[in-house]
Amino acid sequence: MTHAATEGPTPGTLTLAGLPIGQADDAPPRLRAALEGAGIIAAEDTRRLRQFAARIGVRLGGEAGARVVSYYDANERRRATELVADLLAGRDVLVVTDAGMPGVSDPGYRLVTACVDAGVPVTAIPGPSAVTTALVLSGLPTDRFCFEGFPPRRGLAARLTELADERRTMVFFESPHRLAATLRAMAESFGADRRAAVCRELTKTYEEVRRAPLGDLAEWARGEVRGEITVVVAGRTAPAATDRDPAALAAAVAGREASGVPRKQAIQEVARETGLPKREVYDAVHR
Repeated sequence: MTHAATEGPTPGTLTLAGLPIGQADDAPPRLRAALEGAGIIAAEDTRRLRQFAARIGVRLGGEAGARVVSYYDANERRRATELVADLLAGRDVLVVTDAGMPGVSDPGYRLVTACVDAGVPVTAIPGPSAVTTALVLSGLPTDRFCFEGFPPRRGLAARLTELADERRTMVFFESPHRLAATLRAMAESFGADRRAAVCRELTKTYEEVRRAPLGDLAEWARGEVRGEITVVVAGRTAPAATDRDPAALAAAVAGREASGVPRKQAIQEVARETGLPKREVYDAVHR
């Protein structure tokens, strides 16, 4: 006797929803509808989600109510397994974080990966992002850029050294209490005259965008800086053809050495000023 294969339920859909980064009025109609129609909502901070819903006059899950579960860094791996099980059972899941898009320096990546592996549909409700908002307000080139997230607490100098030759505009997140140290490290690695912008409290009442060279911003940040911070840094400019003359490079290094600067430091300074790789300046000196 042949038995027909038993088919499981059609998987639900995982929806990633971007929440406003400041002004609650930025919430689009699709987000409101998703919050009202959701059966399961995974939130980075359930208390803040309920406060946000109250501000925009939305009842989570509508009349039936939604099952709201926490989904943050510490429980992301375990909760992802539970949510995939819900999705495979045919239930839709809505994921939100405190502000901006889930997965962008916020929980979401592991769950999306698990859903892709399990064949669960994934979609998104686009929303405001501090990355692109800061980028367009910075006054720096927007045609090519990269997002570097939060700079590491350990190995900061090494990471910035890796980025010293990056030609795209760079966008970083940073906490207020680490901002001054990070800007000083950037000034040392990229050059104090590298153009940058510090964007604070974007779209909120006390929004501030301060545009200046990194050295000046590092001095400014020595004072008290509060709020959500996004830092935008210009990429390294392409060196002019005249900057590549080996004799001129060697002379520039020699001039610094004559004033007491160690050779290694002198090579770094010339490379930074000309926008050339340190190896090219080193070869010019030792040729």
